[in-house]
Amino acid sequence: MPTVLALLADGFEEIEAFAPVDLLRRAGVTVTTASLNDHRHATGRSGITAHADTALSALPPDLFDLLFLPGGAGVKLLRADPRVRELVLRHHAAGRWLAAICAAPTVLHDCGLLHGRRYTAHFSVADELPAILAGETVVTDGNITTSRGAGTALAFGLHLSSLLTSPAKADEISKAICL
Repeated sequence: MPTVLALLADGFEEIEAFAPVDLLRRAGVTVTTASLNDHRHATGRSGITAHADTALSALPPDLFDLLFLPGGAGVKLLRADPRVRELVLRHHAAGRWLAAICAAPTVLHDCGLLHGRRYTAHFSVADELPAILAGETVVTDGNITTSRGAGTALAFGLHLSSLLTSPAKADEISKAICL
């Protein structure tokens, strides 16, 4: 069964985190949410507090099949945390999937992983990421998948489900949620 690690930092965009996590779990993927905080809670931009499965500090050193970075104001905390950088680089070096939505592709950029790749992101980070494919909802290039923002979270989650399970499973979920 595929595994995903979703990192939650205070200020995360709830739709961008919860929609993909929900869709991946519906696809049978094992998703672990990890808070940057040791108390396992992260509060999103809209004031919804998530109780993560674990704290980042308590994670075993094992890699996941996919490392998922939601967007929102919490991206500043993801970018500032050396543990996140180390995780991104370890997953990339191992050829594992990386997924980022909204402003979170800036984390991948900080790690030097977007140079020469096709990607998309939220328009608010266009100054930092001038090669954004602004008209694309979801872009996969190699082992990196990016998406634009909250409005693309369902398409993003279904795309990740397709990558980790099968297109047929993603289509089945899409139909079940009346998309």
